Amino acid sequence: MAASAALTPESPTPAGPEGGSETGRSRRAGYRRLPVQQRREQLISVALELFSSRPPEEVSLDDVAEAAGASRPLVYRYFTGGKQQLYEAALRSAAEELISRFSITTAGTPSSQLAAVLDSYFSFVAEHDTGYGALLRGGSVVETARTSAIVDEVRRVALRRTLRYLGVREAGPRLTLLVRSWISVVEAASLSWLDEGRQIPPESLRDWLVDEFVAMTAATAVHDEQTARVLELLLALEAPDGPAVALTERLREVRALRRRAAG
Repeated sequence: MAASAALTPESPTPAGPEGGSETGRSRRAGYRRLPVQQRREQLISVALELFSSRPPEEVSLDDVAEAAGASRPLVYRYFTGGKQQLYEAALRSAAEELISRFSITTAGTPSSQLAAVLDSYFSFVAEHDTGYGALLRGGSVVETARTSAIVDEVRRVALRRTLRYLGVREAGPRLTLLVRSWISVVEAASLSWLDEGRQIPPESLRDWLVDEFVAMTAATAVHDEQTARVLELLLALEAPDGPAVALTERLREVRALRRRAAG
């Protein structure tokens, strides 16, 4: 998401709607004036790149203006609410991108579809790094009820898509709690992965999270009939050597060892 992608060199132009001081015009003389919507999208793109590389409170409107080859008054012209409005617009853009990555067209078993979604998810996390961490941890000076609502919407979509991959139209309270809890595990694992310098290969982390889902589903199935049916269907759709079947076999072996040890 290169910030310079929306900037095109051209010959110097006199001051106009996007003009400013002589110094500002000199700095921006090599860039083309953009149509309103295109300029707004460019500013959001530049802001998103900055917010993704640094905590939101460390990014100023001057930083955005400089990276966009624009003036501070111009940024205010498009975002009259200042940095807060621009941050929310950038966050909404990132949320829409992340939501788009929950959709996969690859056919396959439920576990392979979950794995494909996780691959796309971790690709997003790697691209947005610092901004992703600041967003999920909260506590930012630019965090508001509106920004929290944007993040919550991403989680709601993740819930709906996960249930869809499991073939569930209406989930009961325990199955809903299971999927929400697993999404929280994915988020926590993502933050830890970033904090620890991405030492674990993303493919290994992905496989572990798929196993986590199967294990959490098995534990919930003991207490909930709907989840038990979901687990039964999930195992029936898995390949004999698939990860879900392999995990359940390993769990059976562990249980058998514990019984022999107790006997």
